This record gives sequence, structure tokens and C-alpha cells, in this order.
Amino acid sequence: MDLQLTGRVVLVVGGGGFIGSAIVRRARAEGATVVVASRNPSEGIVLDAGDDDSVRSAVARVIDEHGRLDAVVVTAAPAAQTLDASRSGEPTQVAEAFDAKALAFLRVANAALPVMTAAEYGRIVGVSGQNAFVTGNITGAVRNAALNVIAKNLADSAAGSGVTVNTVNPGLVTPEPSGDVEVGKGGESSPTQIADLVAFLISPLSAVSGETIAVGHRVRGVISG
Repeated sequence: MDLQLTGRVVLVVGGGGFIGSAIVRRARAEGATVVVASRNPSEGIVLDAGDDDSVRSAVARVIDEHGRLDAVVVTAAPAAQTLDASRSGEPTQVAEAFDAKALAFLRVANAALPVMTAAEYGRIVGVSGQNAFVTGNITGAVRNAALNVIAKNLADSAAGSGVTVNTVNPGLVTPEPSGDVEVGKGGESSPTQIADLVAFLISPLSAVSGETIAVGHRVRGVISG
């Protein structure tokens, strides 16, 4: 299927990471011009999603160099393994994780939305996680659930503008995902599987907006979320 991404300009924030690099490869394979952005890029541009000025500067640079911005994917966030489980309910860690993931997404989306609404076209995708749907880790739940809520609010505010906003929510991400799904846990998925979904969501073929879409089986035993 031709996703009609040829000639489209896609900014991938965190594009050098485990998931982000797969998204970069997939979008380029579809013919998109992909700009990789991170705090310490080996390629692409510098963007610190924790700093408003850095985000605005990076988005402006994409526009200056390419004349357009069709899609933004935000994968930048500290890996779940870096969070201290013993501090799950500690306000300082929760606040830091919330800023580094949910507010990072909001900063990038806020910078991209005016450009996209003016063009009457745009696609914004955030990578969240299925911890948003379960208890047991306050830090993990808050940072992911907040990202989903922010994306839904942005999607609603952009309704009818030609701009869509969605999140994808993987469980455990591994190169060789198991097909087994335990009760109370989400199914595993690979970076490639996540990239396949993201490629569709950033394409002109997608009319989906305001959704949080599980990659792999949505948490087994959970109905809402």
C-alpha cells in the first residue's frame, strides 16, 4: 500500500532511540523526508524537548530548510527501565517523569500546531505506553496517562482543521515479541510493529484522531482506558 508519504516532511523527536529509529527507517522507506531530532543527535538537528526555546527553534529550522512540516512523531522520553521502582510514588520522580514525557510531547505539539493549522494539514503522534491503563506504578501510570489526555485535548481543539493527533501505546517493546499475554499486562510488540502503525497514522490516508491505540494486545483483563 502506498501511504502517500513521498515528499512529506516528518520530524521525529527522539529519532535516534530504540523506537524512534525504527519510525525513521519506516517513514524514509515510504519516501518521506525525515528530520531526526534529539538532544545529542548523531544526525539531524538538536532539540531538547524539555526546553520551550529549543523546541521552537528546532521547528522553525525545519520550516526554514524544508518549507513545510507535515508530521511530527514524539518518542523522546527516559526509558521505563530508568525509573526507580522504589520511588514510584515519590512526588519528585513523578513530576520529573511527567515533564520528561507528557510535557515534552505538549511542547513539541504546541510548536507544530500553528504551522499545521495554517497549512490545513498535519499529523501528530505521541508514543505513550500501556502503563497508562494499570495501577502499581504511579510514575509510569501518570506520565503515560497524562500524555494520552493531552493528546486527546489537542485533537479535540484541532478538530476540523485538517490536523490529527493520536497516541500509540505499546506494552513491553522487544525485537522479538512473544505472542503470550499475561493477565494484567499488555502484549509485547517490536519497534518495527510500532513503526508500521505510526507510518499509517502520519499518512494522508489516516483520518483517525483523538485515539490512544495499543500496539500489541491491550492490557489483558482491562476494559476501559
